[in-house]
Amino acid sequence: MEINKDLTAASSTPIVLAILAEGDSYGYAILQRVRELSGGHLDWTDGMLYPVLHRLGRLGYVEARWEVADTGRRRKYYRITTEGTAQLAEQRRQWQAVDETLRGIWQLVSLPGPVSGSPSNTLLPQGA
Repeated sequence: MEINKDLTAASSTPIVLAILAEGDSYGYAILQRVRELSGGHLDWTDGMLYPVLHRLGRLGYVEARWEVADTGRRRKYYRITTEGTAQLAEQRRQWQAVDETLRGIWQLVSLPGPVSGSPSNTLLPQGA
């Protein structure tokens, strides 16, 4: 399944902040974690991740530092800031509101084909 670019872009901030809330990380590890958490549905590229990290840095939600890995290679590690943690909490509230709204709509609207793990998608009569 391919996820729409607009939905991917809209969800990038809370996803990155949530991953960094787990602990400091570097670019490649963040990409791997996104793939793992999404069950492979989100397969981000460097070109998608780094602009998000840079924007979050400009906003003060993320800080970066360079470290030398055991292999001798330099890696840029990112960490969530106090402001980033507050923003993550706000993003979570907003996404939960969107999720609740969509779940309510999905229960009212008949959609083609079953959605695994969801309630029946039968159309309710008006006034029900």
